Amino acid sequence: MQSPGAESHAGRARARGFTLIEVLAALVIVALGMLGVIQAVTQTARNGTYLREKTFAHWIAMNVITERRLLPSPPDVAESSDEVEFAGERWRWTMTVTQTAVASMRRMDVAVRPADRPEGTELVTVTGFYGTAIGAVGGTSLPWANGQPPEMAGQDDQDGEGNAPTDGTPGEPDTPQPLPQQPGDAE
Repeated sequence: MQSPGAESHAGRARARGFTLIEVLAALVIVALGMLGVIQAVTQTARNGTYLREKTFAHWIAMNVITERRLLPSPPDVAESSDEVEFAGERWRWTMTVTQTAVASMRRMDVAVRPADRPEGTELVTVTGFYGTAIGAVGGTSLPWANGQPPEMAGQDDQDGEGNAPTDGTPGEPDTPQPLPQQPGDAE
């Protein structure tokens, strides 16, 4: 026969432990929490990859526009495309050149996507311009009124109307010269 104190000690020992249902409930809660953490980490990795690809595509588009702007003659009004290897991956760019309302300017729209993705899934489209109306490559300012850049306008105001002569003739503003025609410009 057991003493009365032994039974109460066995009952207390049983009350301190976890039941199988409590352990399973705790495991389900931990598993759901871990599932949420894994999804968050996966989404962050996807976002990082997307931003990396988008940045590379933007650089490629800017490179294409810069290469065209450095050419001595304007690009043809047409669509062209090519593949390039950049950052260890193959990329496809497509450039559409259109004539603008300014006869000496052309608009260049460059769309870039990874080469293994279908057309219509471009990551970026960058727009640039080619023409004499945008100033020389690497220039710091554009000529404005009377051939003077904006920071020079109003300086040496000899006639009181902001018309500073640039050819040395006092009081007479220079007449604007027409822009030179580019090969292939519409007349």
